[in-house]
Amino acid sequence: MTATLGGTPTIVLVGHGMVGQRFLEALAERGLTATHRVVVLCEEPRPAYDRVQLTSYFSGTTPEELSMTDMEFIKDHGIELHIGDPAETVDRDAKRVTARSGLEVEYDTLVLATGSYPFVPPVPNKDAEGCFVYRTIEDLLAIEEYAKARATTGAVVGGGLLGLEAAGALKGLGLTSHIVEFAPRLMPVQVDDGGGAALLRTIEDMGLSVHTGVGTQEIVTDASGAVTGMKLSDGSELATDLVVFSAGVRPRDQLARDCGLTVGERGGITVDEQCRTVNDPQVFAIGECALAADGRVYGLVAPGYEQAETAASAIAADEGEQLSFTGADLSTKLKLLGVDVASFGDAHGTAEDCLDVVYSDSRSGTYKKLVIGRNGELLGGILVGDAEAYGTLRAFTGSVPPVSPEQLVLPAGAGASVQLGPSALPDEAIICSCHNVTKGAIRGAVTDHECTTVPEVKKCTKAGTGCGSCVKVLGQLVTSELEASGVEVDKGLCGCFAQTREELYEIVLALRITSYRQLLDRYGREGARDGDGCEVCKPAVGSIIASLAPTIGANGYVLDGEQASLQDTNDHFLANLQKNGSYSIVPRIPGGEITPEKLIVIGEVARDFGLYTKITGGQRIDMFGARVEQLPLIWARLVDAGFESGHAYGKSLRTVKSCVGQTWCRYGVQDSVRMAIDLELRYRGLRSPHKLKSAVSGCARECAEAQSKDFGIIATANGWNLYVGGNGGATPRHADLLAQDLSDAELIRLIDRFLMFYIRTADRLERTSTWLERIPGGLDHIREVVVEDSLGICEELESLMTAHVAAYRDEWAETINDPEKLSRFVSFVNAPDTPDPVVGFVPERDQIKPDLPLLTIGTRPLEGSAQR
Repeated sequence: MTATLGGTPTIVLVGHGMVGQRFLEALAERGLTATHRVVVLCEEPRPAYDRVQLTSYFSGTTPEELSMTDMEFIKDHGIELHIGDPAETVDRDAKRVTARSGLEVEYDTLVLATGSYPFVPPVPNKDAEGCFVYRTIEDLLAIEEYAKARATTGAVVGGGLLGLEAAGALKGLGLTSHIVEFAPRLMPVQVDDGGGAALLRTIEDMGLSVHTGVGTQEIVTDASGAVTGMKLSDGSELATDLVVFSAGVRPRDQLARDCGLTVGERGGITVDEQCRTVNDPQVFAIGECALAADGRVYGLVAPGYEQAETAASAIAADEGEQLSFTGADLSTKLKLLGVDVASFGDAHGTAEDCLDVVYSDSRSGTYKKLVIGRNGELLGGILVGDAEAYGTLRAFTGSVPPVSPEQLVLPAGAGASVQLGPSALPDEAIICSCHNVTKGAIRGAVTDHECTTVPEVKKCTKAGTGCGSCVKVLGQLVTSELEASGVEVDKGLCGCFAQTREELYEIVLALRITSYRQLLDRYGREGARDGDGCEVCKPAVGSIIASLAPTIGANGYVLDGEQASLQDTNDHFLANLQKNGSYSIVPRIPGGEITPEKLIVIGEVARDFGLYTKITGGQRIDMFGARVEQLPLIWARLVDAGFESGHAYGKSLRTVKSCVGQTWCRYGVQDSVRMAIDLELRYRGLRSPHKLKSAVSGCARECAEAQSKDFGIIATANGWNLYVGGNGGATPRHADLLAQDLSDAELIRLIDRFLMFYIRTADRLERTSTWLERIPGGLDHIREVVVEDSLGICEELESLMTAHVAAYRDEWAETINDPEKLSRFVSFVNAPDTPDPVVGFVPERDQIKPDLPLLTIGTRPLEGSAQR
């Protein structure tokens, strides 16, 4: 079958990935979809999706949510999209493309966006059962199915960007995971030896095994042909049930080779500065399949987008634009296994006479390197563990920063560090490298196009719609530009309240307001009064009232009356909701100290109710897999044995970790366990803007990791040092020293003040680390307030904490003794005795795990990788 449409010029796009979709949008922006017939041949069984966020599938993102294709856009622009029907041959003489289905399309312009395919090393048994690549959604579905059914250990060949993501995915599937990288460090292209060392330490601390400097020699199989291990180049053998090859990609240029187009010696369709193929002006190539005019194949999405714009401009014969592609910024910022990794500019310092300015903290896994030119200009850099300044630093590349490089790499609270805001950037600075949007263009969107919100600026400029790494800087620029223009920026908590969380806290405290309804009707926005509120302000106000309950005369029990309707999902049942609809039980174990008798009780409860048990990093024992109707029964036994709620479900104090201290350790100088227990019992149940974590180390060896906590304590020979504003998790931050050599009483008094000042002034869902960096004056201001009492409020802060300590009641003890409160713990209100049939489990390692049905999509097997 030959498809023609007489008289209408036809553009055929082969491949529909991220770059292909951007090309279609560029055609539409130039009006070409109205004057041309546009036909798209896509190999994959689904239209373009976000490959950058592919791994998020394993954390719950659906293929539909990954989609980048608005089918209304396809329909409105008359684009003929053929899914699952790749191009198989191109006849350049006849200007005809033939698809796998037999469809023949004659073209005036052909654009190849066939992408790349995963490189699989030519080792024996590379195609054995249990070997996979990591490239498409179908690859992920196959890995998931095999891992759940047949594997306990997985190995990833390749320690680059996708390799680390694949290893994280295997770990998330419950597999013991290994990474095998031939280079001497992880991510050898993006980071240097120092950055690789910081990344290695952090990843190994997560429980992954890393093997660098070795290659894969052979995949070992059993008699059935399934994977059982790998032989490595150093002579060792690695036992594994599943292998994922992620050793780089190669340009997918076979279609071009077959039709006689020129390709590079190492692959890639050779194109000129307009992305035209060098021996056929009617054929273009863009994205990972193209060998650009500078002799490089670009594997990042931003250069691909720029190529798509360039090709569309050339096809439209835009006299005004005259776009060309001669190279691209390879800067990139990623979050791999929860670790921020970024590189920009001349990251490896290849320029003549350049110098490195380096800050490294192996304990926190932080590494920062700036490459400085002979005249002081910033040439590039590498950031591992803390990439907060990436957007600003990248924009300064090629210019001399307004402060010394040393100040740019030091962490907040260490020396004379400086946090440069986007206002310091010149207008020509590139803010969004994906779409080449400058600071000046963003300012223009606000001043000339009257955009007043980040979504409006995104729509106007496309900034922030690519990889997303510039969104934070984008928001800061929009706010600063609005303020500079005299526009009042709405800093209200939400659409219901014009006040900030801090202002609402002061209103509740000063006027002794005890209900959300009273606060909304008296102080809400005009249109919100007498309404139901929203999911932003209800839990925020609920938290404020709970934290002030003993002082303002409110009932501090979060499931009492109106308070119950204000709570987040987890607080509704005083337990953490898990991915299959079951709940977890986390009893408090103050300081990590527990008696054998209480250990036995936890074991008996877990055994009797068939729960999964795990020791946590917070020195507690979590029990997973409880149905909602089982929660009161489980807690009745735990409370009877002397346990109380660990508040793992609430925005409140979680744990106070400890080492064994001077009681047992020969290096300990103070009783860290006693102090940890005292602090945990003092601050238990304290509701706050975000969760709170603490730790007490008995000496400077810091075994309890106190400097990664919201408030951490380290023993000295003269008392205790107090650190504040630390944070682990996705955005690690080292805590800052607030005071040192404190007595027990001085320590507790300062923590009381610090916590109540944080609860009073922080934004909704703002960790202490973010609050500390946001609040004017930072650590110095907080020290002035809580140590020196510069505002004269310390007595009030201490009084508020004293009231909290005196009024504390265990939420679960109250719940199990009240039949009315117990009535909420059912799966179905109209059938309270019926358990949720969706909540199921399967055995794994002598325990249980959720029985999650695989996401099945009716697709036929594909040959090779997607046409991208």
